[in-house]
Amino acid sequence: MSDKTPITRLTIRRPDDWHLHLRDGDMLQGVLPYTAAHFARAIIMPNLVPPVVTAQQATDYRSRIMAALPDRMSFTPLMTLYLTEDTDPEDVAQAHAAGIATAVKLYPAGATTNSASGVRDFEKVRPVLEKMAEIGMPLCVHGEVTDSQIDIFDREAVFIDRVLKPIRKKVPDLRVIMEHVTTQDAVDYVRDTPKNLAATITTHHLIINRNNLLAGGIRPHYYCLPVAKRERHRIALVQAAVSGDPRFFLGTDSAPHTDPAKLQPCGCAGCFTAPNTLSCLAEVFEAAGKLKALEAFTSLNGPAYYRLPPNEETISLVKGDPVTYPERIDTGAGPVTVFDPGFSLHWHVEA
Repeated sequence: MSDKTPITRLTIRRPDDWHLHLRDGDMLQGVLPYTAAHFARAIIMPNLVPPVVTAQQATDYRSRIMAALPDRMSFTPLMTLYLTEDTDPEDVAQAHAAGIATAVKLYPAGATTNSASGVRDFEKVRPVLEKMAEIGMPLCVHGEVTDSQIDIFDREAVFIDRVLKPIRKKVPDLRVIMEHVTTQDAVDYVRDTPKNLAATITTHHLIINRNNLLAGGIRPHYYCLPVAKRERHRIALVQAAVSGDPRFFLGTDSAPHTDPAKLQPCGCAGCFTAPNTLSCLAEVFEAAGKLKALEAFTSLNGPAYYRLPPNEETISLVKGDPVTYPERIDTGAGPVTVFDPGFSLHWHVEA
């Protein structure tokens, strides 16, 4: 049922981001405050150079994140380990038991930014997956095949059939999160699976389709992986996000790259959405007549799947005159363009 009366103020539990790129060094310093301003926790992606593979590397990276956090800001990074064919199951188990690593991240080798160290032979990581199933540690999955013969717009659907279904059949107790899903196929697969499977949905995939990326000229700041798909897939994502189904929750996949890196002939994939995600989401949910479902998507479903308590603190979103965000931010690594949804934003987080 749609919300019946106009809402101009919405108070929700403070959100979490279940898929976030913070990078490192000067870029980390520049982008972290935009997430910490609104989000209490985030699953931190491990695809640095070199990747975050061991418990010690995760500990060191977490320390760098906390050192970059501005005074008077509260934020908890939830660390992940990058799965390789040489990952030690016992190191993973010990990192989880010690509270160092919340999840493990599976990148098919070559699927996205800094994924060259990812998995090619999935049988080689089966002992790690079996150990994770035993201890209840979630696996975050970048769900695309990397076969050059497979059309880039089909790679998510093919991954489900060729890779994910066989893995889950062999290790049925493994708790999996399909990250940044982009297709009706993925939405249907999650909905048809009764347990041990959830999915994150990004801000930008709820807003853009492949026409926004390609029609009338290439828009490199809309280029991301997985790439935006047809409009029918975007609509399926919106329907899943606003449904209240606890298996779908927010993972922004906010992925900053400097403008020179985005605008070169072989530009980097990623949309930087951290500054305006909540404003964008409020517009999407309001347009769907489901504004009251925003809290479940941003603040409740993710903690429930990760077996963590929701945040006690709240934030308020207020609707008013159009709010503006900077076109780009300056970081010590260079300028980073902020995601432009292509429509006016009337919701903002109350200070």
